[in-house]
Amino acid sequence: MKKTKLFSIVILLLICLFSCKKEAILSEGKASLHFSNDTILFDTVFTTVGSITHHLKVYNKNDFAVKTDIKITGEDMQFYAINVDGISGSEAKDVEIPANDSIFIFVEVRIDPSNQNSPLLTSANLEFNTGGKVQKVDLVAYGQDVYFHTANTFGEIVDEDDTLRFWYHELACNEIWNNDKPHVIYGYVMVDPGCQLTINEGTKVYLHENSGIIVGNPFSTISGGTIKVNGSLGNEVVFQGDRLDSWYDDSPGQWDRIWLMPGSINNEFNYAIIKEGTIGIHADTIGNSNPTATINNCIIENMSAIGILGQGTNLEANNSIVSNCGQYTVVCNIGGEYKFTHCTFANYWNLNTRSTPSILLNNFFEDLNGITHIRDLQKANFINCIIDGSLTTEIEFQENSIGNFNYTFEHCLIKIDPNTNTNTSNYINIIKNENPDFEDKTKRDFHLTESSPCIDAGTSTSIFTDIEGNSRSIPDIGAYEFIGEF
Repeated sequence: MKKTKLFSIVILLLICLFSCKKEAILSEGKASLHFSNDTILFDTVFTTVGSITHHLKVYNKNDFAVKTDIKITGEDMQFYAINVDGISGSEAKDVEIPANDSIFIFVEVRIDPSNQNSPLLTSANLEFNTGGKVQKVDLVAYGQDVYFHTANTFGEIVDEDDTLRFWYHELACNEIWNNDKPHVIYGYVMVDPGCQLTINEGTKVYLHENSGIIVGNPFSTISGGTIKVNGSLGNEVVFQGDRLDSWYDDSPGQWDRIWLMPGSINNEFNYAIIKEGTIGIHADTIGNSNPTATINNCIIENMSAIGILGQGTNLEANNSIVSNCGQYTVVCNIGGEYKFTHCTFANYWNLNTRSTPSILLNNFFEDLNGITHIRDLQKANFINCIIDGSLTTEIEFQENSIGNFNYTFEHCLIKIDPNTNTNTSNYINIIKNENPDFEDKTKRDFHLTESSPCIDAGTSTSIFTDIEGNSRSIPDIGAYEFIGEF
């Protein structure tokens, strides 16, 4: 009997020992959390839906439990709400996450898409404060009915140590964008070889931070691809950043570039306004005899780096204005063929110090081993153009005498180093270092005043109207023809 009683007591003790779990240690100090996404993107096209809910998984990979305070922050926080453990609102305090465990947070965006005054883009942050350690997850949503282009495939870049994936949106071959709704690009869209993207008049294209358009697929063994921008006078195609609130007005560097890859040909930009990016048009077609791009009646302005970057390309621009860029308005780099007629290049960048001139011409490059490679500048012809800016000289020549370096400035007003010898065949009837007398360069109004030396100073070309459709009889220099007071 005694043995049976003793055995029962031992069993009870063992049951108590193994059934009573040790309480988890709860840390009140700093701790890091991990998240299923660093950005919650509400990419659904709004039509009649006024609210959309996504979820975020939050991981505590520590060997101890933590408490975290969660709240929505940012200027657009009123459009968002969270639900944690069934409680909805804009914040949740002392949310406990057990050791090596996770929780779900539901995030809702609330926007009335029928209200045309709704912002195009709203953004906020989901902020986590874990014992003083602050971490954030971005919240991004579009509040109007738009065509939304986000990554749907990827290409791989293989190096010695790793394989990197570059995500992008692969467009349908021969896709057409119209002006019935805005187009929003989040990341990069790519035009495949043998395909064409057509953007018709009046279309508005908004690009998110670090986003752009790539014409030609660098992951393909086939080169090619084309973009046709078919704007018209008064109904231009506009490319700009997707932040429309006043804080971002006239703010450069909001998106990346329109990149014409090697092998991309017959690209056209007609009546386009390209603004507030990093590089406007990057034409990177090397060793191709076809025209890479023709730019007609376009305005490229307020780019944080370069307006037009050509690299060994074949490019022509007419009746176009490139202004206020952080580095150059135009770069004709590593050779190529270029022709600019009735263009205004005016660089009065004032957001920080600019040390580079408005125009750069170059006919070589150095590789990683310091070896110089010649790329002939077959031609860089400027006809009836204005080249002006805030520096003492706005033209730089990087010439290697081994290669061809052919350029002309014909009937142009240019701002150039006074010591440059302009009594050569490279300079034909130029106006040197005179004020072009713009209406208001501080507001990027580059119409000519009645006292401008550019009036009637041009030569006849096949460009019979100016950027506004005014007839050119005795042509003026620049993109605008002087027509008196307006």
